[in-house]
Amino acid sequence: MESTARRLHRLVEPIHLVTYFSDEPTDALMALGFRNYWDGYFAGRAAPLGRVPAEVVHAIFYNFADGEVARHIPRVWDTATPEAALAAREQGCVAALRRILGDLADTPGLARAADLATKAASSAPTEGRVLYAGLRALPVPEEPVARLWHAATLLREHRGDGHNAALVAAGIGGTQAHVLHALSDGLPAEKFGRVHHLPAAQLAAVVDGMRARGLIDASGWLSDAGRKTKERIESLTDDLAAPAYDSLEPSELDQLIADLEPISAALDAAGSR
Repeated sequence: MESTARRLHRLVEPIHLVTYFSDEPTDALMALGFRNYWDGYFAGRAAPLGRVPAEVVHAIFYNFADGEVARHIPRVWDTATPEAALAAREQGCVAALRRILGDLADTPGLARAADLATKAASSAPTEGRVLYAGLRALPVPEEPVARLWHAATLLREHRGDGHNAALVAAGIGGTQAHVLHALSDGLPAEKFGRVHHLPAAQLAAVVDGMRARGLIDASGWLSDAGRKTKERIESLTDDLAAPAYDSLEPSELDQLIADLEPISAALDAAGSR
């Protein structure tokens, strides 16, 4: 049976994904003067942390290859402030959600979902959750669509911080996490979007290291040990995400799920684009 945390993740994630998949937030960030998509990505996502060094962002984001963060941080702060990046990202995401959701954006169900998601997102533990804690320190928007997106972002990064902890506990590094995910989905590592650009020798060294640990078999796919490791990581991620929903009464949780389902379905149908 699917856990509550996993079910809510499936419903909440499409709301947050407009941040990275739709045009409006990218356009809003580019309007600040950034050079490319990735400038906007790192500025918008790292902004709650303030002007921290690239090494800190690299550690918190966890799964970017060495040097990728440093190509953008701290350079982006010469173009726009963290506050400006946050405002542009929210403005663009709200515009994208309104475009995709249409009439759903102004329904009582969305406003109710925004309130209940905010209650959950504002009550989770912050200990060990650096990016989530940074987001929690930001003001909560009043407008319902903005509030729903903000809550979805909080819940997403709370889960992400926990996922990183699960990866650390399993001894799986950032690039290894991408390889594990790709192979579990039946995709060769060199075809996976987040690591396909890495030098072949660098990616091969990661795969060889995982093979030496018994996570990958001679055929190049996940071994039984690799699949079990992936399952343990995902299960622990769910367990660590669950406290975010402890503040909701059972009836509130049922209401949140019911209100999120049509919203999530509309966003899924559009690919959050």
